[in-house]
Amino acid sequence: MGYLHEGHASLIRAARAAAGPDGLVVVSVFVNPMQFGPNEDLARYPRDLERDLGVAGEAGADVLFHPEVSTMYPEGYSTSVTVSGVSDGLDGAARPGHFTGVATVVLKLLNLVRPDVALFGEKDWQQLAVIRRMVRDLNVGVEIRGVPTVRAASGLALSSRNSYLSAEQAARAAVLSRALRAVQAAYAAGERSAAALEAAGRAALAGEDELTLEYLTVVGGDMQAREIVDNDPMNRVLVAARLFGVRLIDNMPLAPGAA
Repeated sequence: MGYLHEGHASLIRAARAAAGPDGLVVVSVFVNPMQFGPNEDLARYPRDLERDLGVAGEAGADVLFHPEVSTMYPEGYSTSVTVSGVSDGLDGAARPGHFTGVATVVLKLLNLVRPDVALFGEKDWQQLAVIRRMVRDLNVGVEIRGVPTVRAASGLALSSRNSYLSAEQAARAAVLSRALRAVQAAYAAGERSAAALEAAGRAALAGEDELTLEYLTVVGGDMQAREIVDNDPMNRVLVAARLFGVRLIDNMPLAPGAA
């Protein structure tokens, strides 16, 4: 959605490598109103097209596609795409309609550009699961690839919404990644109860009094919560919280280095 940072640049570089010297790399920048709720930050979401052009060009993009809202959703527009199951819980429950907006705009972008490969960041893990399921279910002829999350030195996952935070606030927001690593540590020590793993993560968050936790949940590859965790490399722990009025999300595999 724009306000590109090093996480986006890593996606573009991966696309450039996949496309090769003769391929074409297209970057879409579109703040999609369909995926924002009525009380969310659509109006103040950070935008800087000149900055985006510079970041995209330096990382290896050939085209920056920046459509108007009226182009994507012309008068009389009445179609949407809903992906059930993987979109139902977590952010799907916290932000009703969000993933319908995501799936709809991504399908439109894929149909407009017709890429061979489309790359998405793993920071938005549930979004990636929704897109993969949509592409599979609707027989969209594109390969979806996830690209690992890029983090600040503190461990905070890079996000355009980090621009809402001061330097001190961003440093404190790294508590989210520490909580996820606490879950990983408990898993590495042999813990397989999802409740106990989640408790280890919540304990790591307990010292941050400005934080309001929405969820910290262990899920499988189907995005469903687990009671007892197996050794599936797709198992992940996901967290969403509000800190200093900013909603932040993050996730990590239970086993570091897993998918």
